Amino acid sequence: MTSQPTLTKPEDGPEDPSPPGSGLQAGLKNRHLTMIAIGGVIGAGLFVGSSSGIATAGPGILLSYALVGTLVVLVMRMLGEMSAANPTSGSFSAHADRALGPWAGFSIGWLYWFFWVVVLAVEATAGAKILEGWIPAVPQWGWALIVMFVLTATNLASVGSYGEFEFWFAGIKVVAIAAFIVVGGLAVFGVLPGVDSEQAGLGNLTEHGGFLPNGPGAILTGVLLVVFSFMGSEIPTLAAGESEDPQRAVTKATNSIIWRIAVFYLGSIFVVVTLLPWDSQSIVDQGSYVAALGSLGIPNAGQIMNFIVLTSVLSCLNSGLYTASRMAFSLGERGDAPRAFARTTRRGVPQTAILSSVVFGFVAVFFNYKFPDTVFLFLLNSSGAVALFVWLAICFSQLRLRKIIQAEAPEKLVVRMWLYPYLTWAAAAVIVFVLGYMLTDTEHDGRSTVLLSLLVAALVLVVAFVKQRITARKAVAVAVVEKG
Repeated sequence: MTSQPTLTKPEDGPEDPSPPGSGLQAGLKNRHLTMIAIGGVIGAGLFVGSSSGIATAGPGILLSYALVGTLVVLVMRMLGEMSAANPTSGSFSAHADRALGPWAGFSIGWLYWFFWVVVLAVEATAGAKILEGWIPAVPQWGWALIVMFVLTATNLASVGSYGEFEFWFAGIKVVAIAAFIVVGGLAVFGVLPGVDSEQAGLGNLTEHGGFLPNGPGAILTGVLLVVFSFMGSEIPTLAAGESEDPQRAVTKATNSIIWRIAVFYLGSIFVVVTLLPWDSQSIVDQGSYVAALGSLGIPNAGQIMNFIVLTSVLSCLNSGLYTASRMAFSLGERGDAPRAFARTTRRGVPQTAILSSVVFGFVAVFFNYKFPDTVFLFLLNSSGAVALFVWLAICFSQLRLRKIIQAEAPEKLVVRMWLYPYLTWAAAAVIVFVLGYMLTDTEHDGRSTVLLSLLVAALVLVVAFVKQRITARKAVAVAVVEKG
């Protein structure tokens, strides 16, 4: 059985701090977990990447988002079932370790860590571009360093600091996108005073070549373009391990995933494609959300959206560093990473895991500026399909772990996957189909992303099996010595 990390409650004051190595602290409050769960589904990819999806599938991109959103809801339900029964900072990696074997926990844990340290570089660079536009006196690489240093310091201070920063970052995202949906929706139905938007209306869904102007196949292409913007939905199950009531936090995050995706993804994209014709050149030139705001005559729409995107970038960076470090911590606890990763400071912070993760993040930032079209492109593509690998591992882990929980502690099944095992198998089949379809996609680098990600996954699997064999041999040798 996978061990759960030690949790201690933070002290009221600096006196009598817990000794180093005492484990993670339950330093996240309910409001932190609530906002982390709500904001976790709103990534920068929603604001930045949706324009290419709209250009590809037209209004039919709504079906692409609905398909991926349904898949994420199912995967999160499975993960919620396992995490509510056994909350841990390792989340799906720890569950895979227990359900499928150490090789699975090792592989999926390291692949997930790799994904997030590459994301650190992507988000730091995106944030730096915006900040350089506002204050050009500081070079872009300088802003990238500043952003990385500030958020590293935040994560090193305490888990409460991470939670507080994420509370406000996520809060700004939520308020901004909610306001966008309300204002845009009023404009679409012609009841927004003071706004002259002749282009807005439900007619935009069908009047410019139909709802599927590029054919039904574009829905699947749209799936490939939007699937990765949903990565991060699983973060609440990792963060719940450092809350005072992990089971309640996981249950609440799992049960709310449906409305969160429906409102923030489908709701906002619906507003975009009804405010403007899908083939409007402004969507391509300015980005979907900036173009939508601009169509309402809102002044400085570009700068407003830059601020929102910057907030999303900082939120993603903050959570990315937290997530990577907690996965490294969990791997260290299970002996799948250096034991130093599992050591914590007096404040319950896995300092070595954080610093090791951010070092690789800095290296990736360097590659992004020095070798953007070679080394960094390889890192980007080779980590691109990890989200789908993680979701697939969650499916197979849940199939096995449900039986284990039912046999050992059925009372822990406070969250249950719907129509088990049929929906689990259906979700796994859809993920495999998407991976297969990506192999046919040469226009958007789908094939290279899958192949390079499979290459990295294969290398990690080889290391996992070699490690498992060495561990087994050592165990046999120890048993022989003890008998002798």
